[in-house]
Amino acid sequence: MNITTKFLNKLYFSRRQKAISHYATQAEALQRKVLSHLVSCAKNTEWGRLHHFADIHSYEDFAQSMEINTYEELKGYIHRMREGEKDVLWRGQVRWFAKSSGTTNNKSKFIPVSKEGLRRIHYLGGSDCISSYLAINPQSRLFSGTAGKSLILGGSHTPNLNTPNSLVGDLSAILIENIPKAVNITRIPEKSVALMEDFEQKRDCIARIAMNLDVRNISGVPSWMLSVLHRMLEISGKQTIDEIWPNLEVFFHGGVAFTPYREQYKNIIRLPHMHYMETYNASEGFFGIQTDLNDPAMMLMIDYDIFYEFIPMEEFGKPNARVLPLWKVEPGVNYAMVISTSCGLWRYQIGDTVKFTQKNPYKFVITGRTKHFINAFGEELIVDNAEKGLEQACIATGAQVKEYTAAPIFMDANAKCRHQWLVEFAKRPSSLDEFAAILDRSLQAINSDYEAKRHKNITLQPLEMIEAQPGLFDLWLKNKGKLGGQHKIPRLSNSREYIEELLKLNENGSMK
Repeated sequence: MNITTKFLNKLYFSRRQKAISHYATQAEALQRKVLSHLVSCAKNTEWGRLHHFADIHSYEDFAQSMEINTYEELKGYIHRMREGEKDVLWRGQVRWFAKSSGTTNNKSKFIPVSKEGLRRIHYLGGSDCISSYLAINPQSRLFSGTAGKSLILGGSHTPNLNTPNSLVGDLSAILIENIPKAVNITRIPEKSVALMEDFEQKRDCIARIAMNLDVRNISGVPSWMLSVLHRMLEISGKQTIDEIWPNLEVFFHGGVAFTPYREQYKNIIRLPHMHYMETYNASEGFFGIQTDLNDPAMMLMIDYDIFYEFIPMEEFGKPNARVLPLWKVEPGVNYAMVISTSCGLWRYQIGDTVKFTQKNPYKFVITGRTKHFINAFGEELIVDNAEKGLEQACIATGAQVKEYTAAPIFMDANAKCRHQWLVEFAKRPSSLDEFAAILDRSLQAINSDYEAKRHKNITLQPLEMIEAQPGLFDLWLKNKGKLGGQHKIPRLSNSREYIEELLKLNENGSMK
């Protein structure tokens, strides 16, 4: 670690490094303290009065005060907040609303982002990424010299209804709009470019600006960052990013699983000191940071303004399903995550599923979405299974997957059914049939329910693999006005809604 980086680490980050070290021994105490703080701050809000927050003195009281909520239960309150009402779900007036893009359908969710949420959740998470990275990489030269820059990708925002000084948009745009001035010294691109609505125009501008600067770290969604980097190579005529940014050392990534993109990044970034750190920063909150570069699991950040609860997936959706605080979870169990935050989300089902790999400190991996899975025939295939299966197929065939989605084909006249995969390759396998067969065998090895349904082809037939034309998924998102930002492809679906749209577009043969 050079002198400047070492000095800044001691001045700004060492205190947080020490605080995070307490996660290993004080998890329950920290979480109970967070809950007490949230309840105290919100006791005079409409929600707080309705649920008797003034009488809550423990987690047990809190758990009995209200049911678990989905967006539908909170939507009416949030709409009133968007219209400018104060003290509804959180104290004061909330002026920012993150337009959730967890799915690509036309139904949007508007997640309130309070000033406390910005400071005590999202920006604290961003700062902790740096502090954690410096703690595990003592050779870092992140802040050496005076010209080092950070490339941060963002979305866009628009006015919120007719409420003065209130905006709605991608979380990344909200963060850039309100980012502390000190961070703006090193952040690129400038705000006017970062918040452009047209992603293709923004990508071009960012590429032309960034290729002439000394970028040390990059942050964003892997798919969209890769698009920017490829555009920069096209404009510059260079073969690898190393030729443009020799001092680049870390990519803080999140939003989608990194596995399908890892080899593509290695192909264009060949720096020996390059690192990749996963983060879990959603519209609803900043939840996790990878704190060991050799361990894909992330550490749950437990002293932010977020109180966590978890529902075992085997009970999810059932009446009287168990809801557990953090200190009651066990490693190896698939859980639906529930949060309460200083943005006014109370016992809110975020829609993501996680599995803990250890306790003290609590580390986890994201396993999928509560709605993004295939269980049409009892196979219970989740995104984590799909990612691992594709990884094995890529290793075996040398292929690289850019995007994919999968859905069931329901029983035909002969009572036969199967899964249908639509895959866009960055590097196609020599044999699509071989790739499909390896994927199918890998899924059986990973998921015993899938294996049982595939047994002797009695229920599930071998999966069907369809190759997508280059650019298909980007075109699909563009047609929906969702190209760029934090928008994602639905990886697995129990219905054929998404895949039918994509197949129709794929058959048209017009990818321009």
